[in-house]
Amino acid sequence: MISAWYTKDLGDAMLAGEALAQLEKHFLSMYGKSGSHSKIAIFIRHESEGRLHCEVKAYFSPDTVKVARTVDADPCARPSRDGLSLLVGSEDSWLALFPEHEG
Repeated sequence: MISAWYTKDLGDAMLAGEALAQLEKHFLSMYGKSGSHSKIAIFIRHESEGRLHCEVKAYFSPDTVKVARTVDADPCARPSRDGLSLLVGSEDSWLALFPEHEG
């Protein structure tokens, strides 16, 4: 089985607060406080792609597939670390999921 990342476009950054809160709620209900597993994380990035307003995109690590499926996220390639923020998960997930950025 190939481990895929997942992505979900949450829409306009100014209106994404409720969607972000729901993702965090789903995550915590399925995985708890998340400190026990460094590969379980959801990241977000504000992306404009040349448009006036930026949108928020959530990126689900392969081990968060249960949350990704709950919100109908789409499979994608591993995102670039540039501009990502950790929404929920262990701080250790940075090193576990992006080991090439060590140090």
